[in-house]
Amino acid sequence: MKRTVITYGVLGGALIAALKIIEYRFLVLEHSLEIYGGIVALLFSLLGIWLGLKLTRTRETVVVREVPVRVEVEVRVPVAGPFVRNQARLEQLGITPRELEILETMAAGFSTREIAERLFVSENTVKTHTARLFGKLSAKRRTQAVQRAKEAGLLP
Repeated sequence: MKRTVITYGVLGGALIAALKIIEYRFLVLEHSLEIYGGIVALLFSLLGIWLGLKLTRTRETVVVREVPVRVEVEVRVPVAGPFVRNQARLEQLGITPRELEILETMAAGFSTREIAERLFVSENTVKTHTARLFGKLSAKRRTQAVQRAKEAGLLP
């Protein structure tokens, strides 16, 4: 009895599965155009969403904000008399005579083009010497380089 029930149950399940497969095949054959249209629409929708996100993504911008830092500078009392350049400090920093000329003209307020015309060199040469001066004086800007040179006794 048990065996008969199990046999009929398995055969009934197999028959139901076969009917569902046949129904599915007829459904796919009858509505194949709609199914393919739906798949294509889904693919285009996914492609559109991906492209939309890719093209309208906001670019990351890095904002650098300079914050003024108060540095205490020791007060120096100006000494009356002619200016005497600190040669030891000049040699210690390794500043060449041409770099010193450019530093002096920078302190006078001349632009890169004006310095190049005065010293009969190209603007790129002036920029190269200026970059080397910045490195030797640990400066980031012209005004900072001139200030450090004055503190070192290189400029009056």
